[in-house]
This record gives sequence, structure tokens and C-alpha cells, in this order.
Amino acid sequence: MASALRVLGIDPGLTRCGVGVVDVARDRSATLVHVGAVRSGTELPIGERLAVIAAGLRSVLAAHRPDVVAVERVFAQQNRATVMGTAQASGVALLLAAEHGLPAATHTPSEVKAAITGYGSADKLQVQTMVARVLRLDALPQPADAADALAIALCHAWRRGSATPGASGALTPAQRAWADAERAAARR
Repeated sequence: MASALRVLGIDPGLTRCGVGVVDVARDRSATLVHVGAVRSGTELPIGERLAVIAAGLRSVLAAHRPDVVAVERVFAQQNRATVMGTAQASGVALLLAAEHGLPAATHTPSEVKAAITGYGSADKLQVQTMVARVLRLDALPQPADAADALAIALCHAWRRGSATPGASGALTPAQRAWADAERAAARR
């Protein structure tokens, strides 16, 4: 894919860290490069779990050589243990991007959902379905964390041209919803 942007999307988590790599052309068409999840055992001490995640992410970085890394931004959750683990895995991802000299960005879940589905409160199945449609996949990407990572990568790639009107001169409903979600997140 000539002049494509290769994006590594990461849905951070301690037990399952979703990873997805896509090539996105200037016309916003996208091709799946890699999808998966890095898993760490709950029985391991936190330091070892983070090391497992780091090793898995390093492997993806080395194998697929992305141009940029996009990580889901840690968002307020009721469960402190979950948000701490997510924040720690996110920190590992951002550190590895910096170590590899790659630009990194974070996107909120609502920004990602709006970019992919046109609706900032879409559910997991809606996100998986749209990711499969955009990437022309025969099946929904699994697990859901991996589909989320692909959605994050697509959101980031599309963001670079989100203000650019389509061929008709107007933004699509999904592009408008994404722009609205991005403006709302910037106000927080």
C-alpha cells in the first residue's frame, strides 16, 4: 500500500493487552497487518506481568515496524484495581513507543467509538462489527481487546485527516461524530 501509515493500536490491560496493526492509505482505506493480544497470568507479581506485556509489545514493534503508536487513554472507571492495571500497561506502551523513537498518541474510548461507528457510546459488538467491515474481514476480530486495538489504530490514522472533507466536500456522519467527540474530550 503506497504511502500508507502503519499504526500500532494498543488497548492496554494487565490480563489481556490488545494489539492491532493496520496500514491506512490517504483515502482512509485500511488493511489488516496484525491482530492479537498479549496475555499475562494473574498469578504473577505485577512487575513480571508488566515485563510480559513489554516483551509482547516489543515483539510486535520489531515484527511490524509501525510509524506511530496509538493507545487507548485511561478513562475513569469504578474499579480502582482495573484502572491501575490499565494505567500501568498504558505506561509501558507509551515508554516503548518513546524508546523506539515513535510518536505516540492516546484516544479516549468515546473518541474511538465515534470514529469507528459514528456513535461515541457504541457497544463492543458494534465496534467489532465496524472494524471487521472497514478491514474487510470474514469474521469479527477476537478477543474484543484486539478489536478495540484495531479500532484505536484506525481512529488515529483517520484523525490525521479528520478535518479534510470527503470527495463530496462534506464530512461523513462518522467523521462529524468523531470530531464532536474529540472536541468534547479536549474540554475535559
